[in-house]
Amino acid sequence: MLVIVIPYYKFTFFEETLQSLANQTDQRFKVFIGDDASPEDPSVLLQKFKGQFNFVYHRFESNLGRTSLVQQWERCIALSHNEPWIMLLGDDDYLEYNVVEYFYKNLDEFIDRSNVIRLASKIYKQEKKEFSKIYTHPIWEKASDSYFRKFQFLTMSSLSEYIFRRESYLKYKFTDFPLAWYADDMAWIEFSGNSEIFSINEAVVVFRFSNLNISGMQNNLVVKDRAKFLFFEKMIKVHVLKFTRFQRQKLILEFGIFAIARQQLNFEIFILIVQKFIRNASFYALAKFIRRAIIAKLKKTQ
Repeated sequence: MLVIVIPYYKFTFFEETLQSLANQTDQRFKVFIGDDASPEDPSVLLQKFKGQFNFVYHRFESNLGRTSLVQQWERCIALSHNEPWIMLLGDDDYLEYNVVEYFYKNLDEFIDRSNVIRLASKIYKQEKKEFSKIYTHPIWEKASDSYFRKFQFLTMSSLSEYIFRRESYLKYKFTDFPLAWYADDMAWIEFSGNSEIFSINEAVVVFRFSNLNISGMQNNLVVKDRAKFLFFEKMIKVHVLKFTRFQRQKLILEFGIFAIARQQLNFEIFILIVQKFIRNASFYALAKFIRRAIIAKLKKTQ
C-alpha cells in the first residue's frame, strides 16, 4: 500500500493539497499529517475532509523544522506503519486526480525492478499565477543521469514528485543538509541503489513555487549555499563514480569553482578536488581549476 506523508506547517495552500487527495480516482492510500507545532491550526479544515480519504493527524509539541527540516520529515514518516511505498508531499503542493491510479496501474512494471518512482511534474508560479510546462522523463533512467539532467537545467525535480521504497529509506535515510536543501537529490541517488528510477509520465504532481516556501525565499541564500557545498562534497567523495567520465569532470569542476567563489577552498578540499581530477584523467579541467584557485588567492592577498 502507498502512504502519503505530509509534514505540515503552512496553512495558506493546504486546502488545495487536501482537496487533491480527496479527488484521487484510486483511494488505496493512507495519509499521515505531522504538524510541526505550527501556529496555524488546521483542525477545522481537516474536519471538512473527514471521511473523504483516509488520514491520521498528529501535532508535535515542539517545532523541529526550524533546526532540521530533514528530522521533521523523518519523524513524520515514523508516524506511518509498514506500508512499503512512501510519498513525502509538501503542504503547498498537490496531485492531479490520477496520481494514485497510475501508481497502481504501473506497479507490476517496477515492483521488482525499482526503489524510486518519479511522476511527471509542473511548477505553479504563485506570484505570476502561471504554470510551467509539464516535465516528463525517460521511463527508465539511472539516478546519476537524472540528477545530471537537473544539474544542466534540462529538467526540474522536487521532493513531492517521488515515491520511494520504505526499505531503501530505512537503509539510507535523508542526509541532513541545512534547510533540507539538496537532501532530496541526494536521496534519489542513494535510495535507488543499483536500480534505475521508473517514471510515470501520465500523472502529474504540481510543485508550488512561492515566496512562502524555501525554494522561493531569498533571505536564506547563505544557508542554501552551505547546503550546496555539503551536497557536492558528499557527491564527490562518495558517489562520483556512479557518473560517466564526462559527468564526473563537470561535477568536480562545479564543486571546485563553487568552493573558490564561496571562499571554502581549504587545503583538504583542494587536495580532494585535485585527486578526483587526476583519477578522472581530466587534466585540462584540473589546470583550469588550479588557475582559478591561484587567481582567487592572489586577489585575496592584495
